[in-house]
Formats: sequence, structure tokens, C-alpha cells
Amino acid sequence: MFFSPPFFFRIWVPYESNGQQLISQRRREQEEFQAVSEDSRAAKKVGLGKDVMDEVLKTHDAIQSSRSSHEMTSLGASAAATSVTGLSHEGAPRPKVFMVIGINTAFSSRKRRDSVRETWMPQGDKLVQLEREKGIVIRFMIGHSATSNSILDRAIDSEDAQHQDFLRLEHVEGYHELSAKTKIFFSTAVAKWDAEFYVKVDDDVHVNLGTLAATLARHRSKPRVYIGCMKSGPVLSQNSVSMFRSVKYHEPEYWKFGEGGNKYFRHATGQIYAISKDIATYISINQPLLHKYANEDVSLGSWLIGLEVEHIDDRNMCCGTPPDCEWKAQAGNVCVASFDWSCSGICKSVEKIKFVHERCGEGEGAVWSALF
Repeated sequence: MFFSPPFFFRIWVPYESNGQQLISQRRREQEEFQAVSEDSRAAKKVGLGKDVMDEVLKTHDAIQSSRSSHEMTSLGASAAATSVTGLSHEGAPRPKVFMVIGINTAFSSRKRRDSVRETWMPQGDKLVQLEREKGIVIRFMIGHSATSNSILDRAIDSEDAQHQDFLRLEHVEGYHELSAKTKIFFSTAVAKWDAEFYVKVDDDVHVNLGTLAATLARHRSKPRVYIGCMKSGPVLSQNSVSMFRSVKYHEPEYWKFGEGGNKYFRHATGQIYAISKDIATYISINQPLLHKYANEDVSLGSWLIGLEVEHIDDRNMCCGTPPDCEWKAQAGNVCVASFDWSCSGICKSVEKIKFVHERCGEGEGAVWSALF
């Protein structure tokens, strides 16, 4: 699928591989403007007509316009070319796949990862087969510690050598850095795989892969879709949080959302959501410009709220744990994902996810027989 030029190449991206180049360019522009001003003063002294000066200024404006257009195109060209040509930044072909699933995880979550591996995530040869035959890539996504080659990083290296199911990010892990991690995940995934969809899921959520694939496939003809359980929660200031001990985050920039008591714009809950290729590429190109709010899911919603993006509210992506997902499965409406709202994931997921998988799982063969 090729992108229409208006969507990507009219985006201003303030990125330069060499900062001095941008500074030098601005200096040249100032010198040119000064030269035009001096020409104007000189023209008045020698009595040149207004028509001549108008032509001088028009020429200067045309040069500036041409330069600005070239700057915007070239700055975005590298990242956009990755998507258009199907090549990575190194020039190697990116594998074409249906979807890339990034499972957000932390250094301390080894038991959660193992519980996911033992339930809904294929392992070893089956993981490779899933990529090759069905175009489904699944990776635990994690950054690195603040200290180079720390014991935490070495533990992940060892675990990855055993399972080969990690996507390592150029990101320093931190509890309040999820918005930055999300941006880096999408950028990294876009650079490695040419996927139709990119999915983010937490490591304490149960997922039915076949049902997820079938759900996304229904929207593959749409150029820009944002799929998840859409919500709009209250904007909480520091004072509000002090009254609710269960709330993890307050919004330091609460004033941007209007008067007290206002709600966030509609956005997908952070436990699981999917975005199509165009949107992931947009995030990759515009990383430096995308503002981070306190909540990662709010941040993603803010990046998309002003774009021509279709929001898909799919409640099958936020089923409750048994009996909720079990009743739906018995009725023939298998859930995409299940978790407990009260815990923002499956409560005590290490112990409980197997139970959820037994009661609400679609069956091991479902993803292999799914048509998409």
C-alpha cells in the first residue's frame, strides 16, 4: 500500500542529523533578508521604481518558498521512504507481515512474561512459523536500564537468548516513561517490519490471536484506523489524586483541558489497541513533535485527535475475566482481549491468566485456521 503524498510530505519535521546544518541555513536566510533590505534602501537612493523593487521581493519570496518546500520534503523523506519503498534505513528489505504485536513489559516482570508464554503466545519454532505462515510477529518490548550493561540488562540478554522473543528499544525504562516508550516502539517496529497493523498490549492481558487477526482484517481496506476500547476519563490534577489513593497518575497539564471536572478526549484504553500502517509511520516520522502527557493512552489519543483517522470502538477488546469472557465465548462471541478494569490488567495475572486462558481461550488451532 502506498501513501498519498498529501498525508506525509506536508508534515513539518524539525529533525536534522547535523544540527549545525540547520543553524547555518537559518544564518544564510538572515543574510539574504539583510541583503534584500540593503537592496531596497539602495534602490530608493538611486530612484528605482516600485515595480522593480516588487520584483526583487517576489524573487526573494519565491526562493524562500522553494527552500521551505524542499526542507519539509527532505526532512520527512527518510522515514517516509522506509514505508513507501519497503526498505529499512540500512536499505535491507523489511519483511511484509500482517501485524506486529508489542507486549509492553518491565525488567521485574519475568514471571508475567513466562505466564504469557505458557498461555496465548506461541514459543520457539511455532513463533517463527506464525510469522512465516500467518504474518503475525509477537515480541516483548523493553528498553534498557540507566546504567550501561547492568545486571538488569544482562538478565534480559540471557532471557532473550533462551526465547528469542524480545524487541529491544533505544529507551531508558522508567515507570513514568510509557508515553516515550510507545513512540519508540512504533518507530522501531516500523523500521523493522512492513506491517498492515501495529498492536500494543500489556503483559497482564489475555489475548486471542486468531480473533484479534480477524478483527483487524475487517478494517484492512481503511487507510488510517485506530482500534480499541474508546474511553474518556476525568482529567485529574494533583489535588484530585490526593482524594483517590487508587489513582496512579495525575495530569500536570490538567489546565490544558479546560475547567475542573473536564474529561479527556476519546481515546483507546492502554491495555490493548491497534493502529494501521499509515498512523504508525506518521508517529515514526514526527516523533520529536509529539507531546507526552502523564498517561500513555492519552498521549496516543492526542497525537491522533486532529488527524483524518477513524476511531473504532470495539468492546471485544476489553472483556472482563470470567465469567464475562466465558459467557461471551459460550455465546459464540469470542473476546479479543480480557482483563480486569479494577487492576488495569488481570488481577494477579501470573496466577490467574492460565484460568482465563482455559475458560476464554479460542483454542490453540484458531489462529492457524483464521482467514485474513
